Amino acid sequence: MGLILLEALGAGLVFILIVWWTMFSGRRKGELHDEDETAASSDNSSDEKNPPPKP
Repeated sequence: MGLILLEALGAGLVFILIVWWTMFSGRRKGELHDEDETAASSDNSSDEKNPPPKP
């Protein structure tokens, strides 16, 4: 019974280690965001400010 509990504890620790590793092993400043996309989603009149170029 003790061996089963020890094995379950080991598996749980490995699981927590994998989750911790994947959560905090990335970019130091987080995800990079596209500035144009965030400006367009927050401002509905962006088409008036930046009209498409004429050919």
